[in-house]
Amino acid sequence: MATSQPTYDDILRLFQETDRRLKDTERLLKEQSQGADRRMQEADLRMQEADRRREETDRQIQQVSRQIGKLGNRLGEFVEWQVRPAAIRLLQERNIEVHELASEISVQRDGEGLEIDLLAINTSQAVLIEVKSKLSQTDVDEHLERLAKFKRLMPRYQDVSALGAVAAMVIPTDVARYAYRQGLFVIAQSGDHLVILNDPAFVPKAW
Repeated sequence: MATSQPTYDDILRLFQETDRRLKDTERLLKEQSQGADRRMQEADLRMQEADRRREETDRQIQQVSRQIGKLGNRLGEFVEWQVRPAAIRLLQERNIEVHELASEISVQRDGEGLEIDLLAINTSQAVLIEVKSKLSQTDVDEHLERLAKFKRLMPRYQDVSALGAVAAMVIPTDVARYAYRQGLFVIAQSGDHLVILNDPAFVPKAW
């Protein structure tokens, strides 16, 4: 049986069908590409918004940190102004006859530095007082280091007996005990007054 040859119309319809399918494929690819572009743009917008919010959050955190830092500084200054008029009296009550008080001492010598909040002195004794709003063990350790280099960086006090004290509005019990064991006076708030927490039997360490 002979196979009939495709007519012109058959070939034309085949080309038309192929062209239609190609156009459908192009349209589908274009829609998919446009959808992908749209999704990428939306993702970019979401990322930009997330970045903006993160930057805003960082800015707010920095602002709060600056405010807390300023508040901490003012609180530390407030505590120091409380300790300053009471320091000499408190030490004299412990038979340490200091009669002069200097504040905010800063020393630079031989590449080393030393800062002292309050220094109570007489002709034979000097008491270095570190003042904090809240005292930590790290603060105590740093003050011990300060006492260790005091005479080296301030040699005019070479012949005096150097003692140490820490003062704060808030002193955790364990930190107070730690400072006591290190030979430091501990000055704290008690009601409306400042007191030395060390018992009468306490013997301060001399540097």
